[in-house]
Amino acid sequence: MQEFIAVNDLYFQYETGDEEGKAEFALKGIRLSIGKGEFLAVVGHNGSGKSTLAKHFNSLYLPTTGDVIVDGMNTKEDEHLFDIRKKVGLVLQNPDNQIVAGIVEEDVAFGCENLGIPPREIRKRVDEALKSVDMYEYRKHSPDKLSGGQKQRVAIAGIIAMQPECIVLDEPTAMLDPQGRDEVIATIRKLNRENGITMILITHYMEEAILADRVVIVDDGKILSEGKPKEVFANVELLKQHSLDVPQATELNYKLKGCGFEMPDCVLNEEECVAAIMKLLRPFQ
Repeated sequence: MQEFIAVNDLYFQYETGDEEGKAEFALKGIRLSIGKGEFLAVVGHNGSGKSTLAKHFNSLYLPTTGDVIVDGMNTKEDEHLFDIRKKVGLVLQNPDNQIVAGIVEEDVAFGCENLGIPPREIRKRVDEALKSVDMYEYRKHSPDKLSGGQKQRVAIAGIIAMQPECIVLDEPTAMLDPQGRDEVIATIRKLNRENGITMILITHYMEEAILADRVVIVDDGKILSEGKPKEVFANVELLKQHSLDVPQATELNYKLKGCGFEMPDCVLNEEECVAAIMKLLRPFQ
């Protein structure tokens, strides 16, 4: 897989504003490679550094030391800022912070207008973006009348209309109910599979992370673990030592295995867990 983003020995400190001027490092020596077209989940508890890392991918934050390279461009070089932000779109946790217009289609067009795209092309992009997130029928609606999940899909459409190669989603489902979370995650997976957009999902919901191609666990500003979901979540003991959750099905499998039952090394969802339990019960049927 072709590399799209490379993070090389990244350290980052926030400015504190006090006499000392610097806080403790929020990121500590992060090394990461993200492939073009990959669906990557970055997981960690509050304060782990995962959102800070996300904001480096489109130059919202710049490394204190180290480098972030996006499609061959160093985020610390000012001449690349515009091109990097065209390639990497950022969706924030609260969609109300990104919605700026009173009509859905006008909001989706906002970013394109700032890029100086011709009106006819904007019209085409807005329609296509709204259709891709299943919000086209709401194009004349006021965002205030939409549910949380629908608002977040409109925010995603606004980024899609600018045609980035990568979308970073910083806990996009944290403020949503279960239905809204399902809608947004389905949209992310669809855009990744059908459009080939590189997706970087920042989340603390493990049930969302298991849907990604690869999972990175961040703890205390460092990468604790990375790999395919089954590789990462098979190490339940390590995650628990760092006060991190695992998917509920994985937890049940782990406990049954700990009680001496012959269970797989790791299951990720309810279907896999049920299949493993049914296999155990087969001799008694």
